[in-house]
Amino acid sequence: MPGASRRITVPQFSALKTQGRKITMLTAYDHTLAAVLDESGVDGILVGDSLSMVVQGHENTLHVTLDEMIYHAELVGRAVERALVVVDMPFPTYHLGVYKAIENAGRILKQSRCQAVKIEGGQDQAETIRGLVSAGIPVMAHVGLRPQSVHTMGGYKVQRNEAQLQGDAQAAEDAGAFAIVLECIPASIATQISATLRIPTIGIGAGKGCDGQVLVTHDMLGLTQGYVPRFVKTYANLRQTIAEAVKQYCDEVRGGEFPSAEQTYE
Repeated sequence: MPGASRRITVPQFSALKTQGRKITMLTAYDHTLAAVLDESGVDGILVGDSLSMVVQGHENTLHVTLDEMIYHAELVGRAVERALVVVDMPFPTYHLGVYKAIENAGRILKQSRCQAVKIEGGQDQAETIRGLVSAGIPVMAHVGLRPQSVHTMGGYKVQRNEAQLQGDAQAAEDAGAFAIVLECIPASIATQISATLRIPTIGIGAGKGCDGQVLVTHDMLGLTQGYVPRFVKTYANLRQTIAEAVKQYCDEVRGGEFPSAEQTYE
């Protein structure tokens, strides 16, 4: 059928909540890893501004630019055949007025093969969310701990103001967001918010009462060096696996074992 696609659409993603199926999301920043995640069956892939820390080595997410996000989003979007791909709008590309936010988000969708953007904020970003959605740009919201506001929040801390969190989540839904990330909030509050909203909640450090979960892939695969948040479960130790493989390679080259006849042309 012409135009048919296996890609999960925004309405299909949102409908997973009413179907009672937990939603899975992970981050990706390049073509190779995105393809692996997609083939493995995740529902959503987030091209997160966490690439500022994970890929670029910065101390927070504030350094990554719009052009850099678009570059990585295009790599990911080209690899994915099934999952919904969402791209973080970096700081401060959606704080410059609704029309500038539409222009910046429009660039992301036009210049990558991704389907939606994510912005941090609830009540304070309701007008922007509404404007983006009105322009035909699907928006995933993000409340609780907001990494782009790390200086205002005084660090990476659990957010416990229930009234603020409830108000932010409801404002995002009312403005037209199709889903919302809940980061670093008590599980009881996240569960209550999830029960209140019609749209799915995607938790990260917000307990199992959310409608889905997201993690930074490098964290869950054991590639991250140094501090790893409490909410991360490490499913592999790829850092050690890679280090051992590289050491073996170096030893074999220095010892004359590689390349052997098997890897040599006659």
